[in-house]
Amino acid sequence: MSEPALTAEAVAHLVGGALRGGGTVRVVRVAALDRAAPNELSFFSNPRYASEFASSRAGVVLISPELAAHEGPACRIIVDKPQEAMLLVLPALYPPPPRATGIHPSAVIGKGARLGKDVAIGAHSVIGENAVLADRVVIGPLCDVGRDVAIGEDSHLMSAVTLYPGTMLGARVRLHAGVRVGSDGFGYVPTKTGVQKIPHVGRCILEDDVEVGANSTIDRGSIADTVIGAGSKLDNLVMIAHNVRLGKMCLIAAQSGIAGSTRLGDGCMIGGQVGVTGHLELGNNVKLGAGSGVMNDIPDGEMWSGAPARPQREWLKATSAFYKLADRMREIERQLRERSS
Repeated sequence: MSEPALTAEAVAHLVGGALRGGGTVRVVRVAALDRAAPNELSFFSNPRYASEFASSRAGVVLISPELAAHEGPACRIIVDKPQEAMLLVLPALYPPPPRATGIHPSAVIGKGARLGKDVAIGAHSVIGENAVLADRVVIGPLCDVGRDVAIGEDSHLMSAVTLYPGTMLGARVRLHAGVRVGSDGFGYVPTKTGVQKIPHVGRCILEDDVEVGANSTIDRGSIADTVIGAGSKLDNLVMIAHNVRLGKMCLIAAQSGIAGSTRLGDGCMIGGQVGVTGHLELGNNVKLGAGSGVMNDIPDGEMWSGAPARPQREWLKATSAFYKLADRMREIERQLRERSS
């Protein structure tokens, strides 16, 4: 099958941009400026990449108005936000593969399981007793869907995904390879006879349009529920503990962890390798810088960084003072050496 191709004129029409150069130039893929070939599309929206743009061989470049005068490929499309415009082009050049269909002969369907219309189940996957799969759900190979699990319409599990009993997925949920949802949280009580495990009987609920990256884990609630709000996106290797509640449209980058019973409002953005301790309240639209260690409640709309985390301005001030102190110590050491010589 031949690769999809678009002319520069078609790309300009698709993104609503102004074409400069030959409209018949054809592109079949997208690529970064420094490696793009004459049959590939790229974008230029940051002046720090001006040298790469100048030497680029890209056939067509999406470019922001303020950079349009730079020397570089002749065929360019001027558009306000080139990176966002690229999102309109990608589906045309990279159409999704045909949707999986049917149930593989090696799949195991438990007693009482209910399957909606056009459900697809991959090789060696197991659907537990009384599980409910809505219309057009796709289950990849080697998945384990536990008993009584409910999966909303148009949701897609990639390979080797595990959904424990007590898990509920909304519509259009997307879980990448190796995701584990609904496992017991880390809950124990020390007693005279040893450490006793707290039984976990709460649910784990992923609302509509949630996407979870590869090898991430989300625990079920102990008694209350763990909830991932609608539209939230979790990166690879993210850990969400029991009873956590994320609001809608939260974004969490890789290797971050949120401890038990912490609540986040809507629209929170968490950088990579952030740790949030338990039983905290983070308001709406809170932002956490990469590597932060959060130990306090955070009001709406604030940005915090550092470990322990503090408001961004305080953290920047403290960091600046630390480095100034280090510079001052080196200067004192230099002066002492000069006096002793």
